Amino acid sequence: MGEQTHNSASLNAGIDLSQFFQVFFEEAGENLEQMEQMLLAIDVEAAGDEELNAIFRCAHSVKGGAATFGFTDVAELTHQMETLLDKLRRHELAPTAAMVDVLLESGDALKAQLARHQGNGAEPIETAELLDAIRALVEGPAAAPPRAAPAPAAAAPTAPTAPATPAARPGTRARVLTVGPLQDPQQAEALFELFREIPDLGSIDAVDGGQAADGLRRFRIITATPDAELLDLCTFHVAREHLRLEDAGAGYGFFPGSPGAPAPAAADPGYGFFDDAPGAPAAAAAAASPVPAPAAATPAPVAATRTAAPKAEKAAANPESSTLRVSVEKVDQLINLVGELVITQAMLAQNGKGVDSALYQQLSAGLADLERNTRDLQEAVMSIRMIPMSMVFNRFPRMLRDLAGKLGKKVELVTQGEATELDKGLVEKITDPLTHLVRNSCDHGIELPAERAAKGKPETGTVTLVASHQGGSIVIEVRDDGRGLNRAKLIAKARERGIDAPDSMSDQEAFALIFAPGFSTAEAVTDVSGRGVGMDVVKRNITALGGTVEIDSAEGYGMTVRVRLPLTLAIMDGMSVGVGEECYILPLSSVVESFQVREGMVKTIGGSGRVVEVRDEFMPVIDIERVFDVPRFDFERVSNIMVVVEAEGGRVALLVDELLGQQQVVVKNLEANYRKVDDVSGATILGDGRVALILDIGALVRRSRH
Repeated sequence: MGEQTHNSASLNAGIDLSQFFQVFFEEAGENLEQMEQMLLAIDVEAAGDEELNAIFRCAHSVKGGAATFGFTDVAELTHQMETLLDKLRRHELAPTAAMVDVLLESGDALKAQLARHQGNGAEPIETAELLDAIRALVEGPAAAPPRAAPAPAAAAPTAPTAPATPAARPGTRARVLTVGPLQDPQQAEALFELFREIPDLGSIDAVDGGQAADGLRRFRIITATPDAELLDLCTFHVAREHLRLEDAGAGYGFFPGSPGAPAPAAADPGYGFFDDAPGAPAAAAAAASPVPAPAAATPAPVAATRTAAPKAEKAAANPESSTLRVSVEKVDQLINLVGELVITQAMLAQNGKGVDSALYQQLSAGLADLERNTRDLQEAVMSIRMIPMSMVFNRFPRMLRDLAGKLGKKVELVTQGEATELDKGLVEKITDPLTHLVRNSCDHGIELPAERAAKGKPETGTVTLVASHQGGSIVIEVRDDGRGLNRAKLIAKARERGIDAPDSMSDQEAFALIFAPGFSTAEAVTDVSGRGVGMDVVKRNITALGGTVEIDSAEGYGMTVRVRLPLTLAIMDGMSVGVGEECYILPLSSVVESFQVREGMVKTIGGSGRVVEVRDEFMPVIDIERVFDVPRFDFERVSNIMVVVEAEGGRVALLVDELLGQQQVVVKNLEANYRKVDDVSGATILGDGRVALILDIGALVRRSRH
């Protein structure tokens, strides 16, 4: 630790590292998330080498970056985690559930430490207990037997299988790395540490035996890593201008007494090896000083994993090299510009309708191309903001594990449709409602193991998360195979709270009672639930996003909560309808059908309400002219077209004058630019420059119910 801190300090003196902080924080966050997912998925009874190596690499990456940037608290904790993980991957310790718990807690502590370093003003994180817990696991009795058996492993480097590994790797070659001139010799020593900690880089040996000539140090490196990558890694310890890579010729020999040097009688004109490096000759291993001997036990697992690991690492590295980190602000700016382009294209298309296409053939063709290219560009730009639902789903395994442990339940999480994509803005807003729904399923839905066994169910309950596309919406389902909803209990609880709940209400209406503010079926208030705040907030938040929530349940068999959301909030397909001189936009995903009104179809009920019969189904009629007080100058004209729209499980028929067509519209927030308007979800700018209101179909459906 002291050496790493010293190295980072000397590096900070030469390079301003603050420019790399954000990249480090992002990559560290990704590594910690990946490590948590792997820890949750690991089978402690049969943990595979590749799983343990992958978890070790995540911790190691965070430690290396933290030490480089001088975050000593992060480096200290990851160093201890790395020690435990190293013993696990070398099979010196057997994995246990307690180790997984401690490593998960350590991951949480690291996230908090990184957040503090990012400047959120939090207090320093106390990790003394965690460090003691990790040390206790590392030094436990299980570690004693493997320590007594290094003798066979010490001979492993002399076996013919060990030196074969680097030679078998394509592109392995000998290089000379010249470092210097350096004011601090410790910077050069850090390169030895780099190769020790990242075995896949190859082996390194000091040509000059540690004696700096003219301030320069020379190293012989056996590696398959490309020069550019090797220099990039070394740059973390030594400035690029002080590094030079060359082909290894025969002129570089050993200093007498350097590590791994051959006996004086057997002169070696080339480069030598460390006694524990792959490819070290037997004589060198036998003549080596006892100082580096403990490391001789390490090549066996390294050689064993190296054949399998490069494929996995290369597969993981390819996406990294083909991706680009861009701030969300830049993407939002791009989407706004594309939105303006869509409006401009609509204006040109509208003006182009009056042009004689025979006289202006090229202009007409150009406008058609512009429309097609604009739509393609809009779809491509919108896809940049689309991220898979796995980003949301991945946070639930850990949450369920902790919650189930607290409640004494056994719960398994099943996810489907993780690749389904949703707009990033919606993902951020939907995470909290989904979190509450999953907690609700675990707390209220899944029974205790004994209760499940008595009912003939498996002791382990199942919570299922499903995401899928349906039309212009995304549907997210949270299912559980627990006790389900008790209709009679819901109605009785509602009446206790003064909510009107007649026995004649349908199952769907009874289930919807749990969305009432302050409603809770919990017998007692705990730190998990029972206060009656949650489901009403879920409903309100999802409705604010233009979505709907539906509940389906079978008592004794489980419950399903279905959330339906628009795919994006920025640009959408809409249907333009005309009422008087005004134009309104209906979200196309809500439009079911349209038809001409014939005499006798509309019936009046209750003196003022009107309904229309469509295929033996009566639905409320909403006259847009009356709702928005549209001024009319053609007094003889009567609205005679109805558009059936659907939202929140209900349908209404909107009475309009004409259907103007279908088009893409850019959604502008009316509340931010003006004020909240009832029954309106936003506005857009038409091709002729007029502002058209986008109707809130959910609000219109609720209006019809009242």
